[in-house]
Amino acid sequence: MKAVILAVSLFMQFSFCSVASAQLTKLTVGSNTLSGSGLPAWMAKDAGIFRKNGLDVQIVYFRGGTITAMALVARETPIGQVTGPPIVSAGLKGADAVMIAGGNVVSEYWLMSRPEIKTAEQLKGGSVAIATFGGQADFISRIALQRLGLTPGKDVTIVQIGTIPERLSALATGKVQAAMLNPPDNFRAEKGGYYTLVSVRLPYQGVGVATTRAFIRENPDIVRRYIRSQVEAVHRIKTDRETGIKVLAKYLSLQDKEILERSYDDASTDDKLPQKQYPSLEGIKKILEPLAETDSKAKASKPEDFADMRFIKELDESGFIDDLYKGRKR
Repeated sequence: MKAVILAVSLFMQFSFCSVASAQLTKLTVGSNTLSGSGLPAWMAKDAGIFRKNGLDVQIVYFRGGTITAMALVARETPIGQVTGPPIVSAGLKGADAVMIAGGNVVSEYWLMSRPEIKTAEQLKGGSVAIATFGGQADFISRIALQRLGLTPGKDVTIVQIGTIPERLSALATGKVQAAMLNPPDNFRAEKGGYYTLVSVRLPYQGVGVATTRAFIRENPDIVRRYIRSQVEAVHRIKTDRETGIKVLAKYLSLQDKEILERSYDDASTDDKLPQKQYPSLEGIKKILEPLAETDSKAKASKPEDFADMRFIKELDESGFIDDLYKGRKR
């Protein structure tokens, strides 16, 4: 009799798991980041948060935010982990892409040069490596150069190189004299002897969650479950340092304990990664301001045109987010 009960129990468990697996919605998510700002999506995947919310997520990587945004608009990847600049640029060109969760709302890049270059004057006439034109590193590089008293395109050439490894290789071989780097690669470069000419840290819509208004209309429940996963993943990051560091080590292929800890601590701060994951209207405004100087559409646009707050607002007003953080030690 006990054997029969055990067999029935195992069958029921297997059946339940099979049904649960069959009910998972497959979703391909585009991403252009291999930095600490990718942690929410990685945590949601590896900690089973996506699956708990009925999603079977595959993350695919693109070389730069512009390409990630193009894949999003083309519906190749209906949701993307992407920075604000290419989403704003796509919107100004008539695409219906919008930010739906803030992710990283403070951007920090270091303009790092070869060891022999330690002044703006020494960089003059040289070149700076970024990922892609129109992406976040491109926008921030212009601010960094201006802070050094240099004119982008005149005093210094901005070169589209691609991924961080490609930028570091170009820097090491002397193909470029400087590169825009963010954590953990700025920490690694610092350890390798490269020099920080200037760092830029400002409110900015960095790597967050984006989709299209069409996908929201057609699949509001999928979007809702994704945003819930994002919020739960952010909570897990802030309350489980050990797992956060392990996930970073896996996705960054990084074993240096010091750099991992610095990267985790940097990526999980409340100013960079807020509990309430609203897209940053202030950060989108920062993106629009330089564009408005030459683009009449940008001048007439408002930050709200490039964001949809409804899904975060639902979770916020229901008390879901506040309940997650009850008892959290600061």
